[in-house]
Order: sequence, then structure tokens, then C-alpha cells
Amino acid sequence: MLAELEELQTSALAELASAADPEAVESWRIAYLGSKGRLKGMMPQLKTVSKEDKPAVGKRLNEVKVALEQGFESRKAEVAGSGTSSGPQVDVTQPGADLPEGRRHVLSRTIDEIVDIFGRMGFTTAAGPEVEDEWHNFTALNIPAGHPARDPIDNFFMGEQEGSRTLLRTQTSTVQIRTLEKQKPPVRIIACGRVYRPDTHDATHYSMFHQVEGLCVDRGISMVDLKTTLFQFARAYFGPEAEVRMRPSFFPFTEPSAEVDMKMKIKGEWQWIEIGGCGMVDPNVLEAVGVDPEEFTGFAFGLGIERVAMRKYGISDIRWLYENDVRFLNQF
Repeated sequence: MLAELEELQTSALAELASAADPEAVESWRIAYLGSKGRLKGMMPQLKTVSKEDKPAVGKRLNEVKVALEQGFESRKAEVAGSGTSSGPQVDVTQPGADLPEGRRHVLSRTIDEIVDIFGRMGFTTAAGPEVEDEWHNFTALNIPAGHPARDPIDNFFMGEQEGSRTLLRTQTSTVQIRTLEKQKPPVRIIACGRVYRPDTHDATHYSMFHQVEGLCVDRGISMVDLKTTLFQFARAYFGPEAEVRMRPSFFPFTEPSAEVDMKMKIKGEWQWIEIGGCGMVDPNVLEAVGVDPEEFTGFAFGLGIERVAMRKYGISDIRWLYENDVRFLNQF
């Protein structure tokens, strides 16, 4: 039987070498290595081999099987790239097809542009958690217990932690508190991030949106510095013809306070749309973080990044920014 195995290996490998295409190689595999192939057909003959010869014959049978399997894999790889009678030759050196080109989301681009402009004005970036406690989101910002802004209907409360309720932050003003806890004046920072409010979705409102918070605390800071900073930003970002206005308002954490409006085209009509709020930091807020309001003053502002992007790129509906429609996103 050893001679038969030797002859089988020799003839099988010779036949394999003459297989010129994948179909012929596969036919060879079926003939020699298949479940009804010649090699499988020799295994019952082991029963007729003497007890003394059986180990040697079994070992040789396994060696032939390994040799044929290795030969099959090698020949299969050789003919795979040489072309077939039913198809063109494959050029493995030819460059592959280009993948679709990715784009940065319009909001990511807007955030980077805002950070760049304020960076040139001397502001550094800061960040804070999106899940906040009531002290940082309300109390330290001069919003006491019982204030309507703390009503559950206007917030996304998460639970309790260390005796205080936690919630998804409603404003990036929380970052100014955390910054002033760690860093004493002078401070000049901006913080970009997501904020959450249970608003009804429409063309200008969304329950999750982005804000850029600005804070400047130093000696002698005035409302003139605030107005100059915001108007300089508007002209740098939107161009010298940007229409911006400030109008008196009220926020618990600033005094005096103002809202910042820009002319925007909504549903075909130019309207004044609020893009953020601002004001001089309330003395109570400074005292809450250990800053002497008799020595230092400061201004703060918060701008809605979605509305800034809408004004810059002529987008009339905030919801389009979150629908992930590639036809829309590829325009920017």
C-alpha cells in the first residue's frame, strides 16, 4: 500500500500542475480530496494492512493528504490572479475604486470657526460635564430654590447624587462656575458644548442644542468690553455688513443683561432672531465662587451655535441639522 500511496501522490501533483484555471483546480480537488475522492477511497484498505505495518502506512497516508492539500492551496492561489476563460485577467497592481469622501458636519465646522475667532481675541477653551448638579446649574448662578427655572417641566432631571439632584445641563454657564472655582482672575474663556431643554421642536428650537459660553473676569471690565467683543465676533464671522443688535433683558446671573439678536431669513422672511444672551456677571455669582466683586468685574455671554450656523449658511430650519440627510449635509 505504501507504493500505491507514493504513486497516488506523484500522479496527483502532476495532474494538479497542469490545471490551468480555477475550474480545473476545483475539479482536481473533488477528484482527489473530496468525500468520494481517490485519497478517501484508500482509507478502507488500512483494515487489510498487517498490524506491524499499519503505523507506517497510516503515517504515510496522512503525509500524502497534507502534501495534496498544500499543493491545492498553492495552485489555487497561482491561478486566481492569472485570469480565467470566463473573465478578464486581474491586475493586482491597479488602484482600487475611491471611497466616498467624508465631510465634517456643519456644526463641527462652526464650533471650530468660533473657537478660532475668540482664540485670536485672547480667549482659551474650557469644558465641563453635561450631567450637572443643581448647585452648578442653578444655585451658583443666582437661581435660588423655588425659582421657576428649576421647575421639572423645564429640565431633564436624572436622579440624585450625594444629596443633590442631577440633571442634563440647561446652559454652558456651568463651565464658568467650575472654571472660577479652580482659577482666580484674570479669566478669559469660552466653552462650547451640548445643552438640553424640553422645548417643542420647530424651525428655531430643539431639545438638544449647542452653546458657546464666554466669560471674561478682570479689573475694570465694563459693558463696553462686552459689546465690543460680541460685535467684533459678529463682523469677523459674518462679515462687516452683519446686522446685530443688543436689547435689554433679564438673566439671574448677569446684571445688567441683554439679548443678542441677528437678522435671519426664516421661511423666506428676514426676522430678528435671538442668538444668545449676555451681561455683566452678577456680584452674587462672583461671591459664590470666592471672587471679590468689589475688586473684579466681568462679562458673560452664551450664543446658540445652531443659530449662528443657520445665519452663516442660510439654513432656515434647525431640524435639518439633526436629520442626517446626506443630501443636505453634503452642501457644506
